[in-house]
Amino acid sequence: MIETFADWLETPQGQYVLAWEQERLDLVLADIFGFNAVQIGLPRIDYLRTNRMPFHLYCGAQANVGVCTDPHHLPFATNSIDLVILPHILEFDANPHQILREVDRVLVPEGSVVVVGFNPYSLWGMRRLLAGKRGDAPWQGRYLSVPRLRDWFALLGFETRAGTFGCYVPPVCKEKWLSRCHFMDSIGRRVWPVTGAVYFLQAIKRQPGMRMVMPKWRDRIIRARSLALMPHKPLTHKKDDRPEAQ
Repeated sequence: MIETFADWLETPQGQYVLAWEQERLDLVLADIFGFNAVQIGLPRIDYLRTNRMPFHLYCGAQANVGVCTDPHHLPFATNSIDLVILPHILEFDANPHQILREVDRVLVPEGSVVVVGFNPYSLWGMRRLLAGKRGDAPWQGRYLSVPRLRDWFALLGFETRAGTFGCYVPPVCKEKWLSRCHFMDSIGRRVWPVTGAVYFLQAIKRQPGMRMVMPKWRDRIIRARSLALMPHKPLTHKKDDRPEAQ
């Protein structure tokens, strides 16, 4: 279903949603620091474009991605990733809990996960109910509410932090009607902010009682390169100039 959703993002409706998502995420992801950032799903769209980490990995089930993998079993070492972004992957997957458990495993302590999804308590959520199981993208997904996600993250030991709602225009299809209804975005943010069609939520992996000790920068960079699944040059050592023992 996520492949069908990727095609829908190229429609006027999808472009409206995508423009809001990228505008908000560009601001948030630019201020999340580390070494390894992973995007799971929708590899055709670069949600990490403003993030300044040196290694960006794009995962998916397709063959033309940076890392072809099952999101339920990520090929990364435990405590090795600084940022994971999940754009609409949870609502179009049959087992979103397992994806979050894998994210918990691979994230470093104090690492961040950002979830992007549709709000079931919105006009778009009502449109999904009317479409039923036979609806086309994006209506066939199982929309997850922000309170439910907060509960799931709390059970995993995450602390939810940044998040916001957006896209208050009704789910009309034609571009001219989307343009005419744009005034509802400014009204919606002031009057009914939690009923936006789309949201993003950031959560941070906490480890109670842990005291952060930063490793040496050189060792940290070398480790990050090896975890990025990218070829890198081996370390070279200076030749010992001392004469050999006779």
